[in-house]
Amino acid sequence: MSDSASASEAGVKEVHVAVAVIVRDGRVLIARRPDHVHQGGLLEFPGGKVEPGESVQAALVREIAEETGLRVPEDSLEPVIGIRHDYGDKRVFLDVWETRAAEGEATGCEGQPVEWLTPDQLRDEDFPAANRPIIRALRLPRQLAITGETGDLEPTVKRLEMGLEVARPPLVVLRAPALSERAYRQLAEEAVSVCDRAGVALMVHGGPEIFRAIPGARGLHLPWREAAALSARPVPQEVWLGVSCHSRQEIDHAEAIGADYVTLGPVQPTESHPGAPTLGWRAFAELVSEAALPVFALGGLSSGDIQAARQCGGQGIAGIGFWWPRN
Repeated sequence: MSDSASASEAGVKEVHVAVAVIVRDGRVLIARRPDHVHQGGLLEFPGGKVEPGESVQAALVREIAEETGLRVPEDSLEPVIGIRHDYGDKRVFLDVWETRAAEGEATGCEGQPVEWLTPDQLRDEDFPAANRPIIRALRLPRQLAITGETGDLEPTVKRLEMGLEVARPPLVVLRAPALSERAYRQLAEEAVSVCDRAGVALMVHGGPEIFRAIPGARGLHLPWREAAALSARPVPQEVWLGVSCHSRQEIDHAEAIGADYVTLGPVQPTESHPGAPTLGWRAFAELVSEAALPVFALGGLSSGDIQAARQCGGQGIAGIGFWWPRN
C-alpha cells in the first residue's frame, strides 16, 4: 500500500509540494522559512504547493517567480527525486526538480533571506527532516563507478589507475567478491592511496568490519546479505552508506538502517548473468516512486542510460562497463 493511500485511509490528506533545486555556478539557492510557519526557522529549497489541475513544472515556474523573482524556462526542469514524508501532523510528497537555466537575480520576494550554498554546505540539521534525501541526491554523482573483476593485486591496481585517469569518477565502490578477506584488505589499502592521489572517494564493499579495517575509506557499500542482518546504521554519518537492493522490501530496510543511497537492479540483461530476470525501466520507476532516498539503476547500462534513469526518478546509473578498463 502506498503512503498516499495510507494517508487517505487515516483521514490525513497528502500535500503535493513542488521543490526547486536552482543551480548556478555550482551553488544551490536556499531560503529560510518564516518563524511562524510549519518547520519555521529552518532552511528550505524554493517551491510550494501544487494547485489542483496544475502540473508540477508549472507550479515550479510560478513559485520560483513569486518567491525569488527568477525566471525559469519550464523545459529546463529535470526530475531529481520524489519523497513521501510523514511529519505526524501532516504528510507531504516532495516532488523535487532541478534547473540550471534560471534567469535574473535572486531576491527574497516574501521577505525571506536567500543565499547560494554549495551542496557540501548543506547540513541535515538546518533543514526539515524530509529534505535529507535531497541533500544526498545533490552530493552524489550521476554515475556510481564499481570496480570490475579483479585478479592479482598489481594488475588490479594498475587497472584502477587507468580507469581513474580516463573516466575521473568522483565516487568508486571497490568490489572484489572473489578475493579472500586478507587479499581484499591489502587491495583496499592500495586503492585508497590511488584514489586519494586522484582526488576520488573510495568506498569499500562488504560488511561493517571491512570498513573499520580500512583507514581512509570514504564509505561502505553493503551487499544485501550484510544489510539484512543490520538494525541500525553501521558507519558514521559523515561517510557514505549504500546498499544493493532488488525489491521494495529491501529498499525499505535500507532506509530503516540509514542508508544514503541504494543500487537497484538488474534493470537490463548483463554479460555476467545472462538469462537472469530483469526489472526493466517501468518496474524500476515504480520502485523508485516509493523510495525515500536516491536510487541508482544497475545492470546492463551505459553512460547513455543516465537520462532514462533520471526520467524514472533515479539518481543515475551504477556499474562497471562505463569506466572499468577491459584490458
